Amino acid sequence: MHTLDTLETRELRYFLAVAEELHFGRAAEHLGMAQPPLSRAIQQLERRLGVRLLDRDRRGVALTGAGEMLLHEGRAALDAVTAAARRTRRAGGADSPCGPRDRLVLAVKAGDSHELLHKLLDAYAAELDAAEIEVLPSGTCEQGAMLRDGRADAALMHAPFNSLTGFDSEVLMSEGQIAVLPAKHPLASHRTLSLADISDVPGLPLARWSSNGTYPPGPGPEIHDQTQLAQLIALGRTMAVYPESARAWLWAEHAAVPLTDAPPVVTHLAWPAHSRSLALAGLVRTATRL
Repeated sequence: MHTLDTLETRELRYFLAVAEELHFGRAAEHLGMAQPPLSRAIQQLERRLGVRLLDRDRRGVALTGAGEMLLHEGRAALDAVTAAARRTRRAGGADSPCGPRDRLVLAVKAGDSHELLHKLLDAYAAELDAAEIEVLPSGTCEQGAMLRDGRADAALMHAPFNSLTGFDSEVLMSEGQIAVLPAKHPLASHRTLSLADISDVPGLPLARWSSNGTYPPGPGPEIHDQTQLAQLIALGRTMAVYPESARAWLWAEHAAVPLTDAPPVVTHLAWPAHSRSLALAGLVRTATRL
């Protein structure tokens, strides 16, 4: 292949740092290098590709159309390289004290699909030649990134909250949603609620989870983990919307009220479309029989 059509992972890391920060100084600091060699590396990349990737002026740095394309494609390419390295090490037992053996990492959102996860793990463990399963808790909407960069081999993902684009998947179950409230709040005594009922409750804003590192606007607290959320709900500081299966982790200080007009949550077992793992194929077969 012509050298103009190839990119080195180092070049991609440099460009992505600048493209994401839109500031050479911050990008250089993030990379642990000086700014001048970073600037030279980006200029050399532009010359080699024959396109301008960044517009630079006194106001700062902006991506060109070609730069936007490389930002999108470059992230996917680096994720694929990282995933290949992680899965190769996992397959060879390099990251396991027990040495080489089949091992799968399953990403799950903490607190969701608790009973389903137990059923899946128990059923798979009973299979002949079952691989070791490491359960990796994740935050909201993090499972897709974990599959793409190789931190996970499979994931429990929840539509409509998680995007399944680029993954193969099997539907495992569908369920309604609940409002998780402080047990002493007046709304907790209702048999059912609507989304409108909980959209703007004085003194009880909806909790906000991050998606891709950013939080949606709103007065509710920014939530970082399940324990923090549970405590803030118990203290009467916030509420949250969850699938019905989240009842498994509720505290005595919580109340769960069904939401009549919330869309159903569909739980999928998802995995990279290109996977050739026999252990993963076995897990999928087990999941389809639940």
